[in-house]
Amino acid sequence: MIRVYLDGVGLIGPGLPGWAASAPLLAQPHAYAPQPPQIPPADGLPSAERRRVGAPIRLALAVGLQACAQAGRDAATLPSVFSSSAGDGDNCHAICETLAGPERLLSPTRFHNSVHNAAAGYWSIATRCMAPSTSLCAHDGSMAAGLLEAAVQVHAGAPAVLLVCADVPYPEPLHSVRPLAGPVGLALVLAAAPGPHTQARLTLQPADAEPTPMDGPALEALRLGNPAARGLPLLQALARGRAARLVLQHLPGCQLAVDLDPLEPQR
Repeated sequence: MIRVYLDGVGLIGPGLPGWAASAPLLAQPHAYAPQPPQIPPADGLPSAERRRVGAPIRLALAVGLQACAQAGRDAATLPSVFSSSAGDGDNCHAICETLAGPERLLSPTRFHNSVHNAAAGYWSIATRCMAPSTSLCAHDGSMAAGLLEAAVQVHAGAPAVLLVCADVPYPEPLHSVRPLAGPVGLALVLAAAPGPHTQARLTLQPADAEPTPMDGPALEALRLGNPAARGLPLLQALARGRAARLVLQHLPGCQLAVDLDPLEPQR
């Protein structure tokens, strides 16, 4: 059992334009209508890097900055965990096209953007963060795996850790093999102790139960359609402001249970 405190949230997805605007839609799902999200430009990056990054990295940076701002934390000081099932699918597609062509000359930018920790690298540039960062992937359980990793780091002594989960659909023909709904980005700032921005206490433990569905068919379709959206039940419970036990999809035969207890921020 691991206990941490939730200080900040970031969220961008279809019909979910940031946490402040999305919380009422999650709490009352009859008002939710999926629409293509607007992913902000990566304004924190120098112009050269800003031109090189695609939607997955811009999405990860945007939700990470949202969560840090809501938590009242300096992004430059936080250790981070970046979790993604897909990584940068557009970049992967471009590399495959190049390798299938007659020239087969890869751009160095394409190559360094293909690694799974590219988002973490651009985060460090945009925020000037020198704190440790972990990047991971666990297929459809990537969000729960990232949440567990961030919570373990807090439990091991980190005062606070930023979790960023982001997945963007692949272009065709990869999309036909691995279809994803989205794009969806979700970020949480987890802390070891309650503070002035704390919204809830989270208690994590293994579970042998079915993952918690979303209330609302459109939101449930989104949860099932994008690995980053597997965390939406947690945010729906938070938006409703009441205690709940959620089960998040993790690994076959071992899910992740999260007990959420809303707290009033300490003044």
